[in-house]
Amino acid sequence: MPASVLAQGAGQGVAAGEKVFRRCTACHTVDEGGKNKVGPNLWGIFGSTAGMRATGYKYSDALKSSGIVWDATTMSKYLENPRKMVPKTRMAFPGLKKIGQRNNVIAYLKSVTQ
Repeated sequence: MPASVLAQGAGQGVAAGEKVFRRCTACHTVDEGGKNKVGPNLWGIFGSTAGMRATGYKYSDALKSSGIVWDATTMSKYLENPRKMVPKTRMAFPGLKKIGQRNNVIAYLKSVTQ
């Protein structure tokens, strides 16, 4: 497949992910130096250890002790059902059941938080 077609597909995933992520902005920011809200700022999340990154945010003990390192796989699993992956997490969001939506949100987060 030509690189231009792949890039276009990736761009569509990012745009679709941004649309889905709008629901998340009530609790999260994604800007470098952005403030924490009800949930932590997600800037720099990929490659970081869960519960250790957002300065000044009070993570749940469950998330801090989970040992999760955020990558596309762990993020997808968490977004599918946060409380199943990390019981007693503070994240109230019930999850994204559709893999396509999760992949799009992950593409968007990668595009704006690295």
